[in-house]
Amino acid sequence: MSGKVRATYNELDGENKSFDGAGSSSDSAPPSLPSLDPGAQIEMSAAVAGVVPDDTFTVDQAVNALGFGKFQVKLSLITGLCWMADSMEMMILAILGPALHCHWHLPEWKQAFLTTAVFIGMMLSSAFWGHLSDKYGRKRSLRMAGVLLAYWGLLSAFAPTYTWIVLLRGLVGFAIGCVPQSVTLYAEFLPAHQRGKCVVLLDCFWAMGACAEVILALWVMPTLGWSGLLALSIIPLVLFVIVCQWLPESARFHAASGDSEKAMATLQKIAEENGKPMLLGRLIVDDVAQMNRGRIRDLLVPDLKWTTLLLWFIWSSCAFCYYGIVLMTTELFEAQGSLCSISGTDPAFTCTADCRPLSSSDYLDLLWTTLAEFPGIFFTILVIERLGRKTTMALEFGIFVVAVVLLFICTSNRTWLTIILFVARGIISGVFQAAYVYTPEVYPTSLRAVGVGTCSGMARFGAMLTPVIAQVLIRTSVHLATATYGLVAIMAIAAALLLPIETRGRAMT
Repeated sequence: MSGKVRATYNELDGENKSFDGAGSSSDSAPPSLPSLDPGAQIEMSAAVAGVVPDDTFTVDQAVNALGFGKFQVKLSLITGLCWMADSMEMMILAILGPALHCHWHLPEWKQAFLTTAVFIGMMLSSAFWGHLSDKYGRKRSLRMAGVLLAYWGLLSAFAPTYTWIVLLRGLVGFAIGCVPQSVTLYAEFLPAHQRGKCVVLLDCFWAMGACAEVILALWVMPTLGWSGLLALSIIPLVLFVIVCQWLPESARFHAASGDSEKAMATLQKIAEENGKPMLLGRLIVDDVAQMNRGRIRDLLVPDLKWTTLLLWFIWSSCAFCYYGIVLMTTELFEAQGSLCSISGTDPAFTCTADCRPLSSSDYLDLLWTTLAEFPGIFFTILVIERLGRKTTMALEFGIFVVAVVLLFICTSNRTWLTIILFVARGIISGVFQAAYVYTPEVYPTSLRAVGVGTCSGMARFGAMLTPVIAQVLIRTSVHLATATYGLVAIMAIAAALLLPIETRGRAMT
């Protein structure tokens, strides 16, 4: 591998020497760093400094050479624990609404607003955490968010009134906005040819967290109620905060910060744990000023503008559809007889007689639909490297549309309903994972965290709107609610196909 690296940079060296020879006119001079967009600055910073010496390498070359091993397995478990904790906090929303509806006799719009408050907090904080991660590091941001999330999650278990629980769950949402940065950190340590599959497999922890929350609710709700469920659900968060001390900082972040010693130390640690020889030579680091990194407006430079706008729509559509299915599941399971029997009720009216707590059979059916995320993961793994990221997202959105259309059949068969929801949830969770693979790959290191952060923020915007459809509009018309999700998914298919860059097999810059 070191021979390949040496050969590559010998070629670059030859090009630079010919560049300094007879043809040394001003027309031949390389562009200055300020004239380039931030992503190009990262790539050009080492080359414009002069002749590139022999035996040098980049972080990307080192990560690819050191491969996937013990280091990445350990990182998978730590970041997976973060995802599991996030999933449990989100799955609570499908259980908490019906529980509070019975406990405080809340109307449907108040149940929906409780869910919306969480997504408002996530939307407002996503870009903030992305900027913080690009400026001060991924590890520091994740540890801070983990502490805040556990603290506010525990306090919400003791909320005395509806106003207090809305406020505290909104703060929980603010902390959850940092969780996508764990994917940024994880992806930056993965070799290019394994990145897609590994990021998708990380969703197994999300699925396990969602299943664990349903099982916990089945066990806790009859005795300790919603307060006990909220308190016990922070256990994975506490564990994550404890193990965060073993979480490494991104070598790419250190390199982009110009800190070659820390980047080199991290790469040497990977080599030791994976049992691979470290590349010989000097690590090339970035010289771009710290102030030019992590700016949201840089996502809209000409080379990235179209990609960014399309990704914002894809992420918002994906979250709108995913959380719509999650929230609709508990609503549809409350139907007595035909699926459409829940339509025609006044969402502003509620009474004690109208309250029907989720039963054990409801929790078991909810568990079955939650388990759908595992087939969704494996389907995405199967196609994402064969069809590419863009086509995978478009295909899975298309399958989701077919599943949603089947809900137009006002069936009274509980098994048929569970199968439809199983397919819809599994396939839309796959879209989410394909988007999580594509987004870190398409942005350069200087903008990766803020790019993922803003996309996550747009996802929360879509999720913020979905309770109005899944918990309020569905009480007026099941057909109108499901048609809304189908239409949004169709538009998302077009957006995925219009993305200008396919990142399959593309090196991270």
